[in-house]
Amino acid sequence: MTENIIKLNKSDVLTLKIQTNEGKDTGEVLEFDLGDIELPLRYQELIEKDKKNKEYLRNQMLIIDKRQDVKGKKLLSKNEEDKIRALNEFFIKEIEVYNMFLGARGVEKLLNGRKFTWTTLQEIDEIIEKQIAPRLDVNMKNITDKVKEKYAQAVKKNEEIEVIE
Repeated sequence: MTENIIKLNKSDVLTLKIQTNEGKDTGEVLEFDLGDIELPLRYQELIEKDKKNKEYLRNQMLIIDKRQDVKGKKLLSKNEEDKIRALNEFFIKEIEVYNMFLGARGVEKLLNGRKFTWTTLQEIDEIIEKQIAPRLDVNMKNITDKVKEKYAQAVKKNEEIEVIE
């Protein structure tokens, strides 16, 4: 008995291998299906939620700065402790937002065991801007062109009907 096998086409998949600063493979990869028409929407959502998270953090810091500071339970003052908690909450929200776009554990893969810091956001933004976003732009144009080409005749037929009426 022969088996029928279906091989999946992965030509529209952008695979980014992750390496350390020394150039050693971490064994982790980020994959983006460039044919996924929702991918640009997730990228847009990332940008919007990131902006909202930063605005929320800025507001929290302003509120904390306006309060009178008192001595904390240990080394830090009450306001300093609250700022650290606000930053920690911000980082948790940011990891969730970035993973929504990068895929499951995307941020963790890029961190490769390091802690999430403010510079991590800059590093990830740079990776997205230089290596992923340009491919998204090209692919969106390709998808748009394919859709226009495929449905151009249907649109022409609709235009002809409208002209006749």
